[in-house]
Amino acid sequence: MDNSVKRVLFVNSEIFPYLPESPIANIGRYLPQGIQERKKEIRSFMPRYGCINERKNQLHEVIRLSGMNIVINDVDRPLVIKVASISSARMQVYFIDNDDYFHRKSIYRNEKGEFFSDNGERAIFFARGVLETIKKQRWAPDIIHCQGWISHVLPLYLKKAYIDDPIFSNSKIVLSLYDDTPKENFPDGFKEAVMMGNISEKDVDILNDPSGMNLAKLAASYSDGVILGSEGVDQKLVEFCRESGLPILDYNAEAIANGSYIEDYNSFYSQI
Repeated sequence: MDNSVKRVLFVNSEIFPYLPESPIANIGRYLPQGIQERKKEIRSFMPRYGCINERKNQLHEVIRLSGMNIVINDVDRPLVIKVASISSARMQVYFIDNDDYFHRKSIYRNEKGEFFSDNGERAIFFARGVLETIKKQRWAPDIIHCQGWISHVLPLYLKKAYIDDPIFSNSKIVLSLYDDTPKENFPDGFKEAVMMGNISEKDVDILNDPSGMNLAKLAASYSDGVILGSEGVDQKLVEFCRESGLPILDYNAEAIANGSYIEDYNSFYSQI
């Protein structure tokens, strides 16, 4: 892909100020703004976790985008889309919401620190919610940039279940990897829950062992380029990406600190 990149879709696990500052949340906040300032159109999505204060952050439902149901494990769950604005950045953020998946007050773990048993389903719902919303908006992205483990189902869906949709026919996936890969396994049945449309068992064989690491490897295998977003990315995952021959942008702590990473990422998009 050359300099024809005009539209970038950001699929974020965290965005500041909706969640506390962290390396992922800060990139989720400032990268889309920087790409927009470089004359590209952007859309930015994240889950509407229950700890996000809707009144303080002025979230409101987008009725024309809500109302669809997403079926996971034979259960219909309504997709609700909300939006808020970061006025200083002249940027909107869309939120994927559902009462069953995203209204609990903690993000991925309960008060005992235990990984939620339905986190895999939440990742499925998030990925499908983003793609279905973009279809409704009829907004064809050139680059889809996934950040954070909860976005890791989306590359598979784009390349296997949605690739024949004209909205996504020219979309390329950039995957940012961080040190947030879950150490826990997803429940038995996660592989089956992921499958939809043209996805076959062979496409998701790696999920016979439904670990967070294997979900990250699955995401990388359906991506067009990988960015190492933090220093602590598991070395086995880095080696997997390198052996796959994927274009890789290495972690640069100085660039992250001084903000020049935005230009590096922008150039990387044009190389995919």
